[in-house]
Amino acid sequence: MTTASESRPQPAEQFDDLKQQFHADHMGMWIFLSTELMLFGAVFMGFAINRYLHPDAFAAAAGHLDLTMSSINTAVLFSSGFTMALAEQAVGEQRRRLGLGLLGTTIVLGLVFLAIKGYVYYQEMLEGLMPLPWLQFTYDGPSPDQAELFFNFYYILTGMHAFHMLVGVGAICIVLMLGWRRNNPASWVRQVKIVGMYWAFVDIVWVFVFTATFLLRA
Repeated sequence: MTTASESRPQPAEQFDDLKQQFHADHMGMWIFLSTELMLFGAVFMGFAINRYLHPDAFAAAAGHLDLTMSSINTAVLFSSGFTMALAEQAVGEQRRRLGLGLLGTTIVLGLVFLAIKGYVYYQEMLEGLMPLPWLQFTYDGPSPDQAELFFNFYYILTGMHAFHMLVGVGAICIVLMLGWRRNNPASWVRQVKIVGMYWAFVDIVWVFVFTATFLLRA
C-alpha cells in the first residue's frame, strides 16, 4: 500500500526539497540566458559600430526590407509570448487541459513566425539581397559595399534568432508531451516555467533585432 509521503513528488537526490530544486533550475536557466545575451550582444555591438560609421548607407539598405511582413511577424511572436505566459499560469493552477492547449497554440504561432520569416528570406533572395557565396548580391542603392555589410549583420541577427526560435519550439513540444503523459505534475510545472523563461528571452531579443534593422530607416 502506497503511503501519502511516497505518493508526493520527490526532488532529485542532490536536492533537499522541491523548492531548492526549483531555485536551482531557475539559476541554471539565468546563467544560460546570460551566455546567450553575451552572444547576441557581441553581434549587436559590431552592428552598432558600423551603423555609426555608415549611417546613410545602413539606413538606405534597411529601406529594402519588408517592414509590413515583419511587423505582422512581430505581432505573431508577441501573441506567442502571451499564450506562453497564460500556459505557465494554467499549469501552475493545475489546469492541465488548458495548459496543453495554450502550449500547442504557442507552438503553432512559433511555426507561423518561422514560416513568415522563411517567406521574407525567399523574397529577399529573389531580389538579390542575400550575400551568400553562391548567390550574386545585387543592390541598386548607394554604397553597395556598405549595404552588403548591413545585410550580413541582418542575416546573422535574424538567423541566430530563428535558430533560437526552433530550439524554443522544440523545447515546448517536449514539455507538451511530458504534460500529455502525466508523468510528474510537479516537475511539469517547473519545466513549463523554465521553458517560458527561454521563450520570453526570444521575444525580447526580437524587439532589439526588429528595432535595429527594420526600423533603422526611421
